[in-house]
Amino acid sequence: MRHSPHNHGGATVKYMKTDRSDILACLRNSEDYVSGQQLCDRLGVSRTAVWKAINRLKEEGYQIESVPSRGYRLVESPADIYSESEIVSRLHTKWAGQRLIFLESTGSTNPDAKRFAEEGAPHGTIVVADRQTAGRGRRGRSWESPAGSSIYFTIVIRPLFSPEKASMVTLVMALSVAEAIHEVTGLETGIKWPNDIVVNGKKVVGILTEMSMTPEMHEMQFLVAGVGVNVNQNRAEDFPEEIRKAATSLQIEAGHQFDRAGLLACILARFEEDYETFERALTLSELKERYESRLVGRNAVVRVLDPEGEYTGTSRGITETGELIVERENGERIRVYAGEVSVRGLYGYAE
Repeated sequence: MRHSPHNHGGATVKYMKTDRSDILACLRNSEDYVSGQQLCDRLGVSRTAVWKAINRLKEEGYQIESVPSRGYRLVESPADIYSESEIVSRLHTKWAGQRLIFLESTGSTNPDAKRFAEEGAPHGTIVVADRQTAGRGRRGRSWESPAGSSIYFTIVIRPLFSPEKASMVTLVMALSVAEAIHEVTGLETGIKWPNDIVVNGKKVVGILTEMSMTPEMHEMQFLVAGVGVNVNQNRAEDFPEEIRKAATSLQIEAGHQFDRAGLLACILARFEEDYETFERALTLSELKERYESRLVGRNAVVRVLDPEGEYTGTSRGITETGELIVERENGERIRVYAGEVSVRGLYGYAE
């Protein structure tokens, strides 16, 4: 059963799959022609609705062959098409992204997701934008957000655990994104604790997780985890000068473009699986080994910017609750809960 679209800030919000995305998924998953009657029966819509949806897909650039008495066949999809229909047609998840809100442009997907969560958006709802005009990272830093080149999304999570465990979700997302990028692109990805994804020593992903508490401040209402991935910027000049030396994109590193909708679908599939693993244990015990295998600077010198004073030590991995273990020269092992950690050779840190 379809939910009625809601209007929010000039954008149509749909909480269920559209006819176009359903049809696109049927055509993409079939090796042969799919008859109009099969589509009608599968989707519970009229022949006219199918015909209209096919024509809309053709207008969006999909090459769909129509043969009388045989039906329809998807011949080719446009290069890097990034739309609600395309993204939804790629999803094979149970809950991650099954409620999808697609925005051509927005300030930032995190505040949008918070608003939808406050209005009752269910667990796994995602807000996706092609462009952000007010994206931000840790400490309020801006994150370059042009249209047509990156992935920006925020997922709503309704946790079944206490607030002190929420910070681990950030590490879960970092692991999922790093592994999805490797799976799709073949690039070696590293994680700079806790949640930056790096390729060849430069940042390609920023993640920002925020928590909303009940008025009594005893329980979490929801979490939102926002992710920005630099995908198809094709030159260093696409980044602001102040981050040019520290940032890169998947295209710059691999030498060719990538399909953003396919990568987003892979990230969501990975996150759904990893989040369920975390939720069973409520620690990172089952994910720790995989996370540490990608931890940049493990067993190397790091500098910790602590409010009580900077210090250096050797990174020894993470605890089962996500803190970074740093070993001082005197052998003392410190658990770093928060703050900036600089890794030698990364983002210009050379000392």
